[in-house]
Amino acid sequence: MSTRWNYKVVEITQWMGLKTRKIEEAIAPLGQLGWELVSVTQVAATTVLYLKKPA
Repeated sequence: MSTRWNYKVVEITQWMGLKTRKIEEAIAPLGQLGWELVSVTQVAATTVLYLKKPA
């Protein structure tokens, strides 16, 4: 049996210059909801987070 996944894409435009702790505080609630960060890309000034969790 294969695992089915839900996916979430989050765009962040205001992370430049933030301290690491603030970034952790911003994404920790997603982890508590079961989302796993699987990739991050940078497009101009926007950071894009790709997350997944079992369906």
